[in-house]
This record gives sequence, structure tokens and C-alpha cells, in this order.
Amino acid sequence: MAQEPETAILRVYHVGFGDCFLLTFGYAGGDRKHVLIDFGSTQMPENKPEVLQQTAADIREFTGGRLTAVVATHRHKDHIEGFRTTDGGDGPGDLIRQCQPDLVIQPWTEEPDLETNATAPPEHKEFRLALRNLEAVSGAIHRDAKQFAESGFAGQLAFLGENNLPNIKAVRNLQTMGKKAEYVYANYKTSLPDLLPGVQVSVLGPPTLEQSKAIKKQRSRDEEQFWHLWQTRALVAKLGFSTGGPQPTIPDTEMQPVFPYASRYSPGENPPEARWFRRKIQEMYGNDLLELVRTLDKVLNNTSVILLFEFCGKKLLFPGDAQIENWSYALDDDGICAKLKDVDLYKVGHHGSLNATPKDLWGLFTRKRADGGSSAVMKTVVSTLAGKHGHAEDGTEVPRTKLVAELMKFSDYYTTQAMESSQDISHNIQIL
Repeated sequence: MAQEPETAILRVYHVGFGDCFLLTFGYAGGDRKHVLIDFGSTQMPENKPEVLQQTAADIREFTGGRLTAVVATHRHKDHIEGFRTTDGGDGPGDLIRQCQPDLVIQPWTEEPDLETNATAPPEHKEFRLALRNLEAVSGAIHRDAKQFAESGFAGQLAFLGENNLPNIKAVRNLQTMGKKAEYVYANYKTSLPDLLPGVQVSVLGPPTLEQSKAIKKQRSRDEEQFWHLWQTRALVAKLGFSTGGPQPTIPDTEMQPVFPYASRYSPGENPPEARWFRRKIQEMYGNDLLELVRTLDKVLNNTSVILLFEFCGKKLLFPGDAQIENWSYALDDDGICAKLKDVDLYKVGHHGSLNATPKDLWGLFTRKRADGGSSAVMKTVVSTLAGKHGHAEDGTEVPRTKLVAELMKFSDYYTTQAMESSQDISHNIQIL
């Protein structure tokens, strides 16, 4: 009989708005295997400004300086910032690199030679290029966010724009730190089980574009809805108060002023009676940019790796930030749905975002707490920081109040917010 783990612990790190999980399997004779799943943050806890450095040092000490595998579910800053290196070689990513992981797993969209690989479908290369272009747009939005301070958009635009920025030092570190690299997709046969005796690992997502077009559906739909609006606002800013409709098709030089016989003013000289109009234009522009940057956020979330670990009758589900477009491929497969029914631990998707825990997925779970209680109730874990993403007024806040209430009622729920009032940076959840 193959060797099986005798113990399993999930070490949950308090990194603010981000994810960092260390899954440790203990074997006979004291051998331990460690899998680090994500390591990043967009907003650190207020009382722990150096938490990424502290976390990296703790990981190195807890693992004895040896990682079996690293999983970076996708390239959002709140999932990979901790892999950032420094020129001095003492950054958090440098400490993780010193742990010499045998395997580094990332989504297929991160494969370095995808753009030049002749065997890759052309559509994959185009999608990869589109992601890079969207990241450039995020950089511009992040840079210009301060101008919306009066309209209340600055915080959201800066936060989301920064999260979508490519962290090149972290990206390059991930590409080269492992003895082996895998760029995975749904049904990919990962070699991770070969490194974890007695543990089966299934890759449930993200699908490739050949498997499902859903992961880019959000982008193509919102491209029609938002991109032209952004371009229109840019024209308005360039030309002053001009017409042009929702999607101008006439050359800039032929566009006419709204009030052709009125005196012209520069943007800084608007008369008092027109200032309301200028504020309204800026508000519309800010709203359009916010919708655009949220769309970019969703596209990257839908490239998240989804992993299911199975061992000793236990099942652990780690979906990164996967949203419904990513989940759709797995949830259309009856075999996968059957495997998901008796999940013991669910890492809540996207820090508690409602659309990252589809109702179809939540409805599959059979180990939820019944009215009379259950000794085998499932565990749910969320790493999050309230007040950084979305608004309660429009039902977009993260963590989502309705989802948290459901998780608390039907599962053994744990949130990293429980560590906010202490100096603790980690919490252990015993699984086996």
C-alpha cells in the first residue's frame, strides 16, 4: 500500500487583502511536504506593515527551508506580490526562492514562450497579448486615479488598477525558481501527486479557449460596453464640451461644439454656470473607468488555477479567484461535479466575492451544516480585508455580506479578519 499522509495542516497567513496558504502533509518518520498556494497582497493589515517579509521568513522557518511546490493561481498582485525579489536579494520572493521548490504551477496564460510557440493555437496567443494590453491600460488608470478624488472614485481606481499591474520581478521569479514548471489548464495531468505520496491532485481550471470560450466572454462583452466610452471621454477631454454620441465615428476635426456660438473657455476657465456640467462629465468618465478596470480584474480572475486535493478520505478545494466564467467548464462536467460534492475544506474564492462562489457550486456541497448540526461539517476559509473592494450600497462589497452569512450558517467558517486585532500572522487549521 502506498504511503499516505498521517497529518495535514493548512497554515493561513494574514496578509490583508490577498491570499497566502501553506498546505503541509506529515508522513511516517517525520518527513513533511509543503505546498505554498499564492503569496500576495494589495493592502497590508494596518498593524502589520512588513507582513510579507515576516510571512516569507515564517514560511522558510516552518518548512525548514524546503518547499515541495509553489502554486501561483494567477498574476494579480494580491496573489503574487510576495514572490517579488529585490536587487539586494533580501525581498520576500528571495526568501521563498531559497526554499528551492521542486515544482511551480501557474495557469497556461503565464507560459513564457506562448506568444512564439508555433504549436499553440493562434487564439491563445491573441488572448495572452490582450491580457498584456489590458495590464498596460490598468497602469494608465492607476496613474490617473487621483484626479477623481472629488467624485469618490480615486480609491477604487487606484486599488484595482494597482492589482492588475504586472509585477515583473515576481513574474520572473516564479518562472525560474522551481526545478520544474507547469503551466496548467483544466484536466491537465500535473506531476504534483508524484511529489506528495498518497495525495491526488486534480486541475479543474482554468479551461483553455479550446475547452471553453467562457473565460473571455466577460472581456468581449464589456469591451463593447466600456472601451468606446473611455475613448469618448478622452475625446471630450481633448476637445472641450463636444458632441460625438456614445461612439464617435467622425474625425476629431469635424466634431462641432455643443454650443457653437457661445464663448469658448479652457478647462481651467469654465464659467460658474457650466461647472456642474464639467463635474457630471468627470463623474461619467470615472464611472466608465471603474467599470473598465473591474472588467480587467474579472478577466485575470478567470485565468485562476483551480486545484482539488484528495487524500485519506479528505478533499480540499482551492480555486484562487475563479469566477463563474472559469467555473462553467468544470460545473458542466458530471464527473467533476460528483467529486466536488463531499469537499471537506473550501478556500473561498476571490476573498469572499459573491460571483466567485457560484450558487451551482455551493449547491453541490453535501457536507454543509444541517439544521440539527453535523460532526462532518465542511470548513470554509477566506483571506480578506473589508472595505477595499466594491461597495455595500450596490452589492459589490468584498467580502460579500450575504455570502459570509451563508458560510457562517452552513460551515465552520474562518476568516483572516479574526487576526486583525492581534500580532499573529498565521493560523493553523488541522485537517488530518
